[in-house]
Amino acid sequence: MAANKQDVRLTLVSFAVTKVAHDAIIPKFVEQWKKEHNQNVTFEQSYGGSGSQTRAVIDGLEADIVHLALGLDVDKIQKAKLIEPGWEKEFPNNGVVSKSVAALITRSGNPKGLKTWADLAKDDVKLITADPKTSGIARWNFLALWNSVIKTGGGEQKALDFVTKVYKNVPVLTKDAREATDIFAKRGQGDVLINYENEIVLAQQKGEKLDYLIPDMNISIDNPIAIVDKNVDKHGTREVAEAFVKYLYTNVAQQEFAKVGFRPVEETPQTKELANKYPKIKNLGTVQDYGGWNAVQKKFFDDGAVFDQIQAKK
Repeated sequence: MAANKQDVRLTLVSFAVTKVAHDAIIPKFVEQWKKEHNQNVTFEQSYGGSGSQTRAVIDGLEADIVHLALGLDVDKIQKAKLIEPGWEKEFPNNGVVSKSVAALITRSGNPKGLKTWADLAKDDVKLITADPKTSGIARWNFLALWNSVIKTGGGEQKALDFVTKVYKNVPVLTKDAREATDIFAKRGQGDVLINYENEIVLAQQKGEKLDYLIPDMNISIDNPIAIVDKNVDKHGTREVAEAFVKYLYTNVAQQEFAKVGFRPVEETPQTKELANKYPKIKNLGTVQDYGGWNAVQKKFFDDGAVFDQIQAKK
């Protein structure tokens, strides 16, 4: 048997809710790599809000791999010259390795009788969501609301009127999804909270009782992965980093994502069986329908863009 190659350490930086899946996947990859390459791989892991994780990498956290909540965050790291352009073409599905949809969590028994996105514009409904200027999930939430009008045949003006009304029903915009959840669950504010479906599945697995609905007009919340080129080249870890990312698309890894509430990106008999447990979505929009993240950011979330205009009307 060949002598042990030098041990290798990978740093994975990801957004908070992927931790449970990665904790199940990493030991399997480590074992397989050791068997095939006779090399020990250890992982440094960092989890937190996608926006703050992105800033940490730009500010010097030497991630080999980033798994983030939205493509815009990876683009920011690319603009900081740490990731080469074209990162989304390196792996399947434009680099998307996990995905979810938006869910509405209501108070027990759904006392306001909420059924669809349209109900969030009613005068007596208070919605809790984070600020899309600071939170990745909140950008997805905004897009889900906008998409719900466009995909039902309403035009831009109707969509603008609708989201303006909905955000008037938001008593406080929190800085991130975690704070939004705390305000809704622990402080008892609001009638409804928008969250990722996978967060709810995970909470239920931990024994929490939640009333929620998955609107069948929805947005595909796509979470990309990328190699941080500058860092893997500096650390000499490119080969193992690329192998790990490819491993995340395997049936074994996708099953682990599906077990904790993510919808599989690779369909196999096993992942299909897990995916069938989740409600079917009749009409699923994507960020590509709106020109991709750079176009969405410019139109909706840059200073002076649509979201700022909505806030000015409050």
